[in-house]
Order: sequence, then structure tokens, then C-alpha cells
Amino acid sequence: MSRSPGRKQENHKISRELFVLTYGALVAQLCKEYEKDEDVNACLDRMGYSVGIRLIDDFLARSAVRKCRSYSETADMIAQVAFKMYLGVTPSVSCNSVTGNEFSLILDKNPLVDFVEELPAERASLCYCNLLCGVIRGALEMVHLAAEVSFLQDRLKGDAVTEIGITFLRKPEDRRHRR
Repeated sequence: MSRSPGRKQENHKISRELFVLTYGALVAQLCKEYEKDEDVNACLDRMGYSVGIRLIDDFLARSAVRKCRSYSETADMIAQVAFKMYLGVTPSVSCNSVTGNEFSLILDKNPLVDFVEELPAERASLCYCNLLCGVIRGALEMVHLAAEVSFLQDRLKGDAVTEIGITFLRKPEDRRHRR
């Protein structure tokens, strides 16, 4: 029995919607378990980190990408390949530093918040999508790239865009001399 290409895309969309709804239920449950938003944020980051250290193998196997030679290439790979592959969106990338180790991924559309209109006032410091930061950090660590990853802007908090900041912790020169 052959499947039409449209059916595969429809199944992918259903899977993504199920994931987004399940993610929303997870965040709601964490909000019930933890009083402080900082604790929920930390838990989401830890969960994302665990996903990231496992997801990198799948990413490398499915994408057949070559080794990135710069932080800029790495940031582009995250945006153009990884986000597209797993979330169906392609953020734009901007470099935020002269040293070339700080980047922003700017999402015009964040699929994790498809069914979320706004955060409750009592959860103003909740970083609803903090799982993404953990995933990126965990995956980068598995390919020996230490990084700090955090949300710089969030549409759920009234910002114009959703922006994830990535700061690679080694200077580019340090990376060149490792091998």
C-alpha cells in the first residue's frame, strides 16, 4: 500500500499538534507542582537538556550534516536544519557580538505556543518555552560546544518577536587550536 505525500505531511502536522498540546499540559502540571516560576523554568531547562543530549544522535543521523567550522555555521545549522526538522519553522539568525560568539535565533512563529494566548498575570516570570533552551544547550554540549542559551524576548510576554540567545562560552580562537 503506497502513501501519498500529502498524507505524510498531514500525519506530521497531527504529531506536531499532539506534541504542542502535550507540552502545554506538561507546563500546566509543573506550574501546579512548583510555586515559583524560576523552579518551573529550571525544570523545563533540565528536561530540555536531557532531550537535547539524546536528540543530537537522531539529528546527526537524519540530517547528514558536515562538521561546522565556525560558531556562525553552527547557529545557521540550528536554525535552518534543526528547527525546520523538529518544529517546522526556520528562525532567522543574527550575530550579536564583534567576537562572533553570540547569536540570536528570531522566531516569527513559535509552534510551542500555538494554543497559548497569554501567560496568567501570576506567572509573569514563567519562561513557557524554556525547554527549547535546554534542548539546544544539551545538543551543543554533546558535540563539545559549551553554550549559554536563554530567551531574550518572548511574544507571550508582549515582545514583538520570540528571540533565543546563544552565547558560545569559548572564544573562537580557542576552538581552532583544539585539534
